[in-house]
Amino acid sequence: MINIPRFSTALILSTCVFLQAQTAETKKPVEVEETPLTLPEAETMAFKKVDDVDLLLHVVKPKDAKASEKRPCLVAFFGGGWTTGTPAKSITWAKWASKLGMVGIAPDYRTKSRFKATPEDSVADGRSAVRWIQDHASELGIDPAKIVVLGSSAGGHVAAWTAITDPQHPASDPAPAIQPAALILLWPVTDTSAEGYGGPKRFSNDEGRANALSVTARMQTKMPPTLVIHGTADETVKFQNSQDFVAKMVSNGNKCALVPLEGMPHSPNSSKLGDAGARNKAQISDEATKFLVGLGLATPPKEAAGKSDSDGE
Repeated sequence: MINIPRFSTALILSTCVFLQAQTAETKKPVEVEETPLTLPEAETMAFKKVDDVDLLLHVVKPKDAKASEKRPCLVAFFGGGWTTGTPAKSITWAKWASKLGMVGIAPDYRTKSRFKATPEDSVADGRSAVRWIQDHASELGIDPAKIVVLGSSAGGHVAAWTAITDPQHPASDPAPAIQPAALILLWPVTDTSAEGYGGPKRFSNDEGRANALSVTARMQTKMPPTLVIHGTADETVKFQNSQDFVAKMVSNGNKCALVPLEGMPHSPNSSKLGDAGARNKAQISDEATKFLVGLGLATPPKEAAGKSDSDGE
C-alpha cells in the first residue's frame, strides 16, 4: 500500500474561494480556484512536496482491476495557460481511460494563480508526476512501460515535456526514467518562442526562457507515437504551431498524426459551441480511442464511444 501523507495547512488554506486583495481596476474580489483534496470515484495520493505543500494526483481504476495486474495507464494534465486549472478538469479523462481498461490518473501541478508558479514549475511537476507513477507502478497495478500522457493546451505542453530527455532542460526535475509509450496532445502549446503561444511575454519578457521551454525546438529526435488534435481556427494557440510540430516529428522518423478540427477555435469541445462542441467531443474521444487501440494499449467497450474530456482549456 502507498502511504498518503497528511495534507498540509498551507494546501488547505490555498483552497480559499476568494482572495481578499482587490484589483485597482475593478475593486472586486479576485476569485481563486480551489485545489481539490479529493475527487469523486478517485483515490488521492501525494507525489511531491514543495515547501510545506503536498502536490496530489487522483487515480481511477477499472472496476475489475486487481492489484497484481500491470495495466496500461493514461496520465491526463489539465490546461489553463500555466495560470489556471486543476485536476477537477482532467479527472474526466482519467475516468474515460478506466472504461478502456486503463488506470487513469489526473495529477495536479503548480500554476500561477494557486501557487505563484512559473511555466518551468508546471513542467517540473508534470515530469515528477510521471516519474512517481513509474516508481510506484507495482502498487498502482501499472506497467511502467505503457504509460500514455495526455494534455490539453498548456497541459499538452506539460505532457510533451514528460517525453523530452534533454539534460539541459530548464525544468528543475528530471525526465521520467522511461519515456512515455505515447502522447495525446489536444490543441497543445508546442512553441513558446515569439512565434508561439504568448512568446517571451509569458516569461517576464525573457526570450531565453521562452525559447528554452519550446517543445518543437527542444525535443530530441526519438519521441513517442503522438496524436495531435487541433482546431484550425484557434486564435489562442496557432494551428500552424501544431503543423510545424507534427512536420518535425515526422521528418525525424516518429509516428505522429494531426487531426484538424475544421473551423474550430481553442477549446473546440466547449459546451458553449452547442452541437458543434458535442460533435467535436465525440470525434476527439473516437480519435483518441482508435489511437490507443492501434497501439495495443486499450480495449474499448461500446459504452465508451463518444465520451471524452470536458476540459474547456
